[in-house]
Amino acid sequence: MKIVSASQTHKIDEYTISHEPVTSIDLMERAATAFCDWFMQYYFNVNRIKIVCGPGNNGGDGLAIARILHSYSYKVDVYTVLPTEKTSKDFDINLQRLPSSISVQQITSQSELLQFHAEDIIIDALFGSGLNRPLDGLAADIVQAINQAKTIIAVDIPSGLFADTNNSKEDVIIKASQTIAFQLPKLSFMLPQNAEFVGDWHLVDIGLHPTAIAQASTNYFYTDTSEAITYLKKRSKFSHKGSNGHALLIAGSYGMMGAAILSAQACLRSGAGKLTLHAPKHANDLIQSTIPEALFSADPDEYLSTTEWTEDLLKNYSAIGIGPGLGVGAKVLFSIRSIIEHSSSIPLIIDADGINNLSTPEGRPLLEKLPANTILTPHPKEFQKLLNRSWQNDYEKLDLLREFSVKHQVIVCLKGAHTAVALTDGSIHFNSTGNPGMGTGGSGDVLTGIITALLAQKYSPTHAALFGVYLHGLAGDIAAKEKSIYAMIASDLTDNLPKAFLAITDLSTQKS
Repeated sequence: MKIVSASQTHKIDEYTISHEPVTSIDLMERAATAFCDWFMQYYFNVNRIKIVCGPGNNGGDGLAIARILHSYSYKVDVYTVLPTEKTSKDFDINLQRLPSSISVQQITSQSELLQFHAEDIIIDALFGSGLNRPLDGLAADIVQAINQAKTIIAVDIPSGLFADTNNSKEDVIIKASQTIAFQLPKLSFMLPQNAEFVGDWHLVDIGLHPTAIAQASTNYFYTDTSEAITYLKKRSKFSHKGSNGHALLIAGSYGMMGAAILSAQACLRSGAGKLTLHAPKHANDLIQSTIPEALFSADPDEYLSTTEWTEDLLKNYSAIGIGPGLGVGAKVLFSIRSIIEHSSSIPLIIDADGINNLSTPEGRPLLEKLPANTILTPHPKEFQKLLNRSWQNDYEKLDLLREFSVKHQVIVCLKGAHTAVALTDGSIHFNSTGNPGMGTGGSGDVLTGIITALLAQKYSPTHAALFGVYLHGLAGDIAAKEKSIYAMIASDLTDNLPKAFLAITDLSTQKS
């Protein structure tokens, strides 16, 4: 799914109007109907709905929503905020269509400001995605009043929030409980800095023309279920452990073997035909007893993985994962350097302490030697250390992410809500699965194991990264339903990988 700019959204609307063809007012009616269909699934037997409408087409949406909800016996009050006399044509049409039984109060000055109660359900239809300047004056005062309510539902985008550029910290913005967006998500929805404004967001289909969407050029994408199911590789009836790949996972150190175990279990649960776990020799008994399906390769060092890897040692592996619980230091960096220098033909993923070693002054030169399409999976703090700098806002972070991926020709999975997968072509793909319960120690180790397994099965690095991140989040979503987001631990993700694969397999079969 594409994430397009506000100006592109306007062009898609215009294309739909001229090529479907459909009138502008009828497209607005379609959007309002889709909003109401969603609203009525979750809100019923409510008596305090207040719809606040601005003078433009977002306000027109709000007026149409008021009429439709009223027709279903909802009690709605409408407030029009008109700081100027200029209103859009479709706003005027929908204002005229309101039945007389709907209360409409016009707010033209600060003296007419309303007191919104915490129990009110506020539908925010003040300003849409075309907004290009901060709110001030009457509009800002109205937003601050609305924000006193507990339940605020934004129409398409919270008023005051820019769709694809940075807001300043001083900007006045609706703090929505939920945002119902039309057809395509906004870039601003993907960024942590906007979470308090966007709330939980949902997409409703309003029938925008597929040709217009296809023609829109963008560097931003959203990996949803329809995209993820296309990545699943079907297995041959005659496949065997040899054809399903042999993964090498280099992980663990004294006191950190849990990370290695989590990653190894996830790798096996994600379909690798064989797995060799290389770890300090003291871990032999632990690994043999907890992961009997894995082969154990003992490092000569009692506490760290310090092996010097050669092409001959690596030649039998179809993918290498390195980093979980590995430790940081000169001996470990020496081992990582040997892997980078001798694994140019083997897909490679580097996580956790693998990245931390590359972030040291001694390790940073190795970034220039990473094989093309190596996958890195940092969280934001690890990425800052890798860059040796921070960022002012999330938009700058995306720019730095893209620049790093293109410069080094590596794939970077920047972990978090809507994990951002930056590809070597400059595109960034945000993930649709996952939940706050995954913010727990070891969750990243599980992701490393998943992606390592997919690489071993000959998924391309691009598909392994995108599909692996999606599966990881989907397993987390299934775990959250069973355990709650408060009681989840990392091993719950691995335990639910079978259900995640079953869900994807079922959907893929249905599509076929």
